[in-house]
Amino acid sequence: MLNQEKYLKVFLDDGELPMDNNAAEQSIRGFCIGKKNWVMIDTVAGAKSSANIYSIAETAKANNLKPYDYFEYLLTEIPRHLDDTDRAFLDDLLPWSPNLPANCRKPDKDEVK
Repeated sequence: MLNQEKYLKVFLDDGELPMDNNAAEQSIRGFCIGKKNWVMIDTVAGAKSSANIYSIAETAKANNLKPYDYFEYLLTEIPRHLDDTDRAFLDDLLPWSPNLPANCRKPDKDEVK
């Protein structure tokens, strides 16, 4: 650890950096708990597909979206553009796009009251 000291203290130079990785660990907790259910993923391609799906789901959560509704929207919208040569429509499908339908978004805390 002595030769890693400068890396361990980097958060002291930048107040935006967290002192720990609790947020990252919390975000993958569900992923780790579910790993006993993954015995059917026995190929590299299956593992890559699973990683892609989890990445999309966690990014949706981080952007205050409802993952199920977001996946449903993606899986209905993408097939409509299979013959398109222009991929500009993909920008509107990103989790941070303001053009996503309202049903994909979680309600604001103010709206819940």
